[in-house]
Amino acid sequence: MGKLAVYKYFSLMILVITILVAIFTFFGLFGGNFNPVHDTAIAMIVYVLPFLVAGNIIVLAYWLIRRRWHWAAIPFITLLCSLPYIGTVYQLGLFNPDTSQSGFKIASYNVAMFGREISGFKAEDILSEMRRQNVDILCIQEYMEMSGDKNNTQSYKTYFPYMAKGKNDMVVFSRFPIRSSETIDFGVTNNSAMWADIDINGKMVRVFNAHLETTGFNRTLRKFAKMEMQGANVEENAFIRAIYGNYTNGMVKRAVQADLMARKIKESKYPPIVCGDFNDVPYSFTYNTMKGDLVDGFKECGKGLMHTFRGNKKVRIDYIFHDESMTGEKYYKLDLSYSDHCPVFMKISTL
Repeated sequence: MGKLAVYKYFSLMILVITILVAIFTFFGLFGGNFNPVHDTAIAMIVYVLPFLVAGNIIVLAYWLIRRRWHWAAIPFITLLCSLPYIGTVYQLGLFNPDTSQSGFKIASYNVAMFGREISGFKAEDILSEMRRQNVDILCIQEYMEMSGDKNNTQSYKTYFPYMAKGKNDMVVFSRFPIRSSETIDFGVTNNSAMWADIDINGKMVRVFNAHLETTGFNRTLRKFAKMEMQGANVEENAFIRAIYGNYTNGMVKRAVQADLMARKIKESKYPPIVCGDFNDVPYSFTYNTMKGDLVDGFKECGKGLMHTFRGNKKVRIDYIFHDESMTGEKYYKLDLSYSDHCPVFMKISTL
C-alpha cells in the first residue's frame, strides 16, 4: 500500500471518528431528557459528555490544520450546540461582579457525618468557615448531631438561631426565622429531602434541601477490594457487572426521587430555592428534572471550572437553583478538606 493510500485511509478513519463523536455528543446533550427508568443506555451517555466535547475539540483542530473547512464544520457546529452544557461546568464570570450590599447568602454542604470524629473539631471548623463567609442559610446533608459528647446543634445555633430538621441526616440552619418545615420521604433508602419556609426580611421563600440516591460506585470498589484482600478470586466481568448494576440502579432511584422533588417544587406556595447533593452530573435526567424552570446559580453568576466532589471523579454533583423572581450575585465553592464534597455558596441580592 502506497503512502497516498495510507494517508487517505487515515483521513477516512478520522472522518468516521468525527461523525461518530458528533452523533454521540448530540445523544449526550439530549440524553438527559430520557428517563433512565425507561431508557438507561441513552440516559448514561451524558456521563461521558466531557470526553465527547474534548473529542470534538481534537478533531476540529485536526481538520483546521488540514484546512478541510467542510469537515471542520462538523465538530464546530457540535461544539456550538454544546455551549449550554459547557456553561454548566465552566463560566468566564466576566459580567457578574458582587456589588450588592443587600440580599443574603445561602450555602449547601454534604459534611459526610463530620468524618464521624468524636472531638467536634470538624463541625466547629465548618461553623467558623460559615461565619467567615457570612452565610445566612445553611443546608447540610449527612449531618450528625453528636460528635462524641459534643452537641453540634448547640454550637451551630449560636450563629444560626433557627433550625429545621428533616429525616435522619438532613438539616437547615438559618439566621432568619423558619416558619414551617416538612420532610420529603423517599421510602426505603438512607436518602431523603426536606423543605423549610424562611422569612427573609418579610418575604417568604421555601428552601429545599435534597440528598438524592448515591451512585454506589465507591461502595462497590470497597466491597471488591475487601474480597481481594481476603484472597477471593474476583473475575473482571463480575466486577464490571456489579459496577454497571449499581450505577444504573442508582440512576433509576434518583430519577424517581427527582420526579417527586419536581412535583414538590411546583407545588410550593413560595418562591423556591433548591439546594443539595444530587449525586448526578449536569444535563442528566436528575439535573434537568430538579432544575425545571429554575435558574442554575452557577450558570447565572459563577466563575471558572466547577466541580464539587473531591474524590478521584472531579464532577459537579452539588447545586443551588433558585426561582426566576430572584437575582443571583455570586456563586462559588471552597475546596475544604472536611468532606469528600465541596461546599457551594450563592449570594442572592433580590427577591
